[in-house]
Amino acid sequence: MERLTLPPGGVDAVEEYLEYRRIVGEDDGGKLFTPEEYEEYKKKVLPMRLQNRLYVSWRSPTGMDCKLVGPETLCFCTHRYKQHKTDFEMMPKERPLNLPCQVSGCPCRTYCYVPLNGTQPIRCRCKHFADQHSALPGSPCTACSKCSGFHSSFSCACGQPAYTHETVVETKQERLAQGKPVGQDVPYAAMGGLTGFSSLAEGYMRLDDSGVGAPSVEFLDSPATAMDPPFVKAFKASSSSSQAKPTDEGTSTQLSSLRRPEEDDMAFFERRYQERIKMEKAAKQKGKAPLSSTTKPS
Repeated sequence: MERLTLPPGGVDAVEEYLEYRRIVGEDDGGKLFTPEEYEEYKKKVLPMRLQNRLYVSWRSPTGMDCKLVGPETLCFCTHRYKQHKTDFEMMPKERPLNLPCQVSGCPCRTYCYVPLNGTQPIRCRCKHFADQHSALPGSPCTACSKCSGFHSSFSCACGQPAYTHETVVETKQERLAQGKPVGQDVPYAAMGGLTGFSSLAEGYMRLDDSGVGAPSVEFLDSPATAMDPPFVKAFKASSSSSQAKPTDEGTSTQLSSLRRPEEDDMAFFERRYQERIKMEKAAKQKGKAPLSSTTKPS
């Protein structure tokens, strides 16, 4: 493994370059600005960027932002979001907002997110991948003549088909009006819909208003069950510890969840499985109405 060593002050120089790249993005055309040009660029662009930031997301018909687009997120034209026009001195009034690709020769007229199936592009109904279709209007297939345009039956993790989603470009005011998070104002280029680390997760995993939302109070106050994951059990146990006294049943349940020294993996999981079956049977029997004390069995 090759080891990199930096001279004194090298770490600061790397940090300054990364800061420069986050702010300038692709606007320098591959040639670094001089210090004077860099300062002039910041004076011109940063106020405009802070005032006219655009938030880009891939939204399901339920209103959930299943994907929040960032600088490196690919477009249907196979170029990244940061390679599209994202800065506006005056915000256009027409909607939807078009963000054309700025790569020379690319026919893409506006940024359009296309999901991935793992690490592979999704397929069209013509069986060809998304990157085998043109970025021209209508998205014709370049590998066959029968395709009338890109249309995929791929299903998002939210349960809705990909073709029911849309790429949404909106301003800060439009996003606030919907109650969605906007994060802090940052000077970096092409931040899109990213407002924090949680923005990197898919919509059904985010607990903010842009995703699935926070769990209800009824869910948080409901008693723990054998089917709950460990972190939910820990939360419910800690939230109810001040209200309920520990019982022998609770203590035995906690002890049974620990692996015994003589148990291997299979024996441990089999014992826990049998305990869960017994708990489910006991819960079903408890739900049935008991026999009256005056009734004698025949």
